[in-house]
Amino acid sequence: MKKIIYIIVLCCLLTNCNTVEKQQFFGMTQGSYYSITYYDEQNRDFHAEFDSIFEEIESTLSLWDENSVIRRVNRNDTSVVLNKIFIDNFNYAMRAAELSDGLFDPTVGPLVQAWGFHFKEGMEMTPEIVDSLKQLVDYRKIKIENGKVVKENPNMTLDFNAVAQGYTTDVIGDFLLSKNVNDFLVDVGGEILARGRKPNGHLWKVGIEKPAENKESGRIVQEIVELYNQSIVTSGNYRKYVERNGKRYSHSLNPKTGYPSENSLLSATVICDNTAWADCLASICMVVGLEKAIEIIESSDYSVDAYFIYLDDNGEVKVSEHGVW
Repeated sequence: MKKIIYIIVLCCLLTNCNTVEKQQFFGMTQGSYYSITYYDEQNRDFHAEFDSIFEEIESTLSLWDENSVIRRVNRNDTSVVLNKIFIDNFNYAMRAAELSDGLFDPTVGPLVQAWGFHFKEGMEMTPEIVDSLKQLVDYRKIKIENGKVVKENPNMTLDFNAVAQGYTTDVIGDFLLSKNVNDFLVDVGGEILARGRKPNGHLWKVGIEKPAENKESGRIVQEIVELYNQSIVTSGNYRKYVERNGKRYSHSLNPKTGYPSENSLLSATVICDNTAWADCLASICMVVGLEKAIEIIESSDYSVDAYFIYLDDNGEVKVSEHGVW
């Protein structure tokens, strides 16, 4: 259920205000970019600390690192020790799976890989292959018990790609708050957390991308959003896809059918106070489609706002707004 998020950070920040200088760091992590901007009265440089956080999360959740905790769990290494990062992501994923009745499922990895949305080439999918792989997908058949992952089928695997970047954004935010840095914007792969304000008192602004024709298209801003102590995540289906026999298949897989989800949603933007949960909700929305997505957002126990871009029955691009817009 790996997705690509298409939120574009707008508004370059002021270089300084009085004696408070802008600290800004860019880099790569989890196969994507990160951007961290903050204002600190002590003008401290936390670059080394950020690198340490990214390294710890990568060594826990990376599906590319054979020695990561999740890879060792997936190959049934009984000596692996589950750390807080793994358990936190497991709990977020299970909560999202229960909310969506399994349409978000952290055991969907075999299907994701087979369709070619992972680090391996996809295969020619047939109903027989899909049905076979679906036997390995069911979040209800995997749990943590006495500090170990217990699977009903040892061939089942876990994949936290639909929550890991949002979770990483929150961990960086928590670190900054622990250092009494209260004005910052953290963006890990498009999963964004904004706290406080810029030195001139203005709110942080980010843009939601207009759905593109294909993955090579240029990026155009559809909507600008102001954030105060909020997280924002957008999931879309117009850049991350595979093409088979002239047909485009979205990366938003339906774990119950085994096939990419087909519905009218082009992108789902979620705003709430937790980036990891916004990450999960945006993924859920893209799988369930517009009508069910609206129902989930409006019935949420959290304060959640959403901005959906979709195609109507006539093929026209429309917007459905819920909350701050």
